[in-house]
Formats: sequence, structure tokens, C-alpha cells
Amino acid sequence: MNNESRIKIIRNATLVGSVLNLLLTVAKILAGVIGKSSAMIADGVHSLSDLVTDIIVLVFIKVSGKERDKNHQYGHGKYETFATMLISFALMIVGAGIFWSGAKKVFDSINGEIIEQPGYIALYAALISIIAKEGLYWYTKIIGVKVNSQAMVANAWHHRSDAFSSIGTALGVSGAILLGEQWRVLDPIAGIIVSFFIFKVAWNIANPSIKELMESALPEETESNITEIIKNTPGVLGFHNLKTRKIGAIFAVEVHIKVDKYLTVESSHEIATQIEKSLRNKLGKQSHIGIHVEPYYGPIDVEQSLQKNIGNH
Repeated sequence: MNNESRIKIIRNATLVGSVLNLLLTVAKILAGVIGKSSAMIADGVHSLSDLVTDIIVLVFIKVSGKERDKNHQYGHGKYETFATMLISFALMIVGAGIFWSGAKKVFDSINGEIIEQPGYIALYAALISIIAKEGLYWYTKIIGVKVNSQAMVANAWHHRSDAFSSIGTALGVSGAILLGEQWRVLDPIAGIIVSFFIFKVAWNIANPSIKELMESALPEETESNITEIIKNTPGVLGFHNLKTRKIGAIFAVEVHIKVDKYLTVESSHEIATQIEKSLRNKLGKQSHIGIHVEPYYGPIDVEQSLQKNIGNH
């Protein structure tokens, strides 16, 4: 799949989510006003935050899909990572808002304030939201994994956080309607519980994004695979100075390899080219591979050297 097709798939999938989020935002806020449910109004605001993150994805994905230029010689992939981090921060803010709102209502209830009973329209809106947002979560996540987009997967979790929020709202609203006045406090309590789930999801999304922006190395398993490919390439007598990182959805690898000092420049170049091909087959065609060739001055096992260099002379 080329980069243009990837960006188009991400854009179309995100637009589907944007339309649904807009409809849900309007429906929830109206249901909250008509049904006198502050929890549903807050849930509607949460859906509005989903719409904002959809816009973030659309803007940053478009930028990240640009080819490299004079000022961005490794491409624009970090913009997608930055968008992912912004989405995680938006999730944290949403979680904090839900926690604060719920805690305030619980405190007010303890002090004798009676929480107003919501109407059935708020409950129906919450149930519809759960189904719609869970479906949108799976739709977005499957496509995000398929096109290897961190931002889309992060946005999928934002959709699920809205489903979690609606579950809390549904439990609170149904408890307030069916169990009587003294149980209306279930609404804010459920919201507080949901806020902790949202915080956890937000951190799970933020952590790898922050590491990537801080130029952390690739996971140990990935580096082991890279090491094996380099070691098993015919003609390589040693290597060092391996550096790895991630640029959006693209891997970057730099390494110094050692070859027989008596090899021709052409033969040494062929060894480096073979490593590049093998790494791109493993990590993806868009990977940035930089290989520096050095002469090997240590003792060489003649038989091993002949086996490794066969075909390169």
C-alpha cells in the first residue's frame, strides 16, 4: 500500500467517525436538556471532544503524508505521533472533567442536595451511544491497525472512552429512574469510576508517543530481528553503532558494518544493499536505512570468510 492510499483510507474512516460524532453530540445534548440529565449533557460534551480529535487526526495525518523536503529530510511522520499525543492529552482532560463533575455531585448529595431525576429519553440516548461508539471503536481500530496508524488507533480508544462514559451515564440514569431518590447518586459515582478507565487508556496511548518523540529506540524484540538480519547477511564480519527509532509509522535504522578489507567497493556496496533489502522486507518499504561500511582488520577465519563472501567477488 503506497502512502497516498494509506492517507486516503485514514481520511475516509475519520470522516465517517466525524459525522457520527456530530450527530451523537447534538442528540445527547438535546436528550440531556429535555430529559433534565446533567450526566447526559456532560456525555454530549464528551462526544464533542471526540469530534475535536477527529479534526486533529484529519489535519495532522494530511501533513504527515507529505514527502520529505529540505527542512524535513526524514519526512513528516512525527506529525502523526504528535497528533496521537494530543489525543491522549484530550482524553486525560475529558477524564478529569468527568471525575470533577461526578465528585462535585457526590459531595453535594452528601450535604443534602437532591439530585434531579432524569427522564427516559436520557437513558435511551445513552444506550444508543454505547452501541454506536463501540461499533465506531472497532471500525476505527481495525483500519488503524491495517494501515499502521497510531493516531487512528488512539482515536479509536477515544471513541471507546465515550462508550465507557455512556455506560456510566446509562447506569446512573437507570438507577436514578428505577431505584428512587436516594439512589440518584449512582449517576455521579458511575461517572467517577469511568473517569479512571479513561485515564488508564489515555496513559497507554501517551506513553509510546512520548517515547517516540523523545527518540527512544525500537522495542528490544524489533532490534533483535534487525540484529539477526545484519549478522546473517553474507559478507558481514561484524557490526556496531546500531541506532534505531520510529518516525510516525516508519522505522529508521542506522548501522556500521565491517567487511573484508580486500573487497572491492562494488562488492561492499552489494552487501550493504542486501541488508537494506532484507530490512525493508521486514520493517516496511518506507523504512529509512543508513549503512556505513568499514574495513575489518581483525583476524579472519579463512573458511568462514570464503563462505560469507561467496558470490560477492
